[in-house]
Amino acid sequence: MIQSRAEITVRYAETDMMGVVYHGSYLPWFEVGRTTLMKDLGLPYRDLEAQGFLLPVLEVNVKYRRPAKYDDVITIVTTMREKPMLRIRLEYEVKRGDELLATGHTVHTFIDREGKVVRPPPQVIAVFDAGFAAADRSATT
Repeated sequence: MIQSRAEITVRYAETDMMGVVYHGSYLPWFEVGRTTLMKDLGLPYRDLEAQGFLLPVLEVNVKYRRPAKYDDVITIVTTMREKPMLRIRLEYEVKRGDELLATGHTVHTFIDREGKVVRPPPQVIAVFDAGFAAADRSATT
């Protein structure tokens, strides 16, 4: 299991007139979590695109538990439980301190510039393998 954390402060533009975060604002936060996880692995999304690969969203799910509000400092915890092959599934937790505000997941697939579904190249697989190996070592120490 690979996990990363990203912290953001809720902006006014992400809320409604009551200062409560609009439900659609969570999806860009998931993107922040996803790109942070990739960068933490040593594979910034920009580099993946430069190699000719994209990761479009195939599926998204969000379960709202508690409202986030204007100026809250929230943490997006992103988890990859399985090594990706053709698809990547990422799970998200949005928290304010220890309080769980929302959970969700996204599923992505690797495509080339022509939009054809492809397997990730060996160098990308190696990055994921190294990330899982490091996570396994941390879990046992």
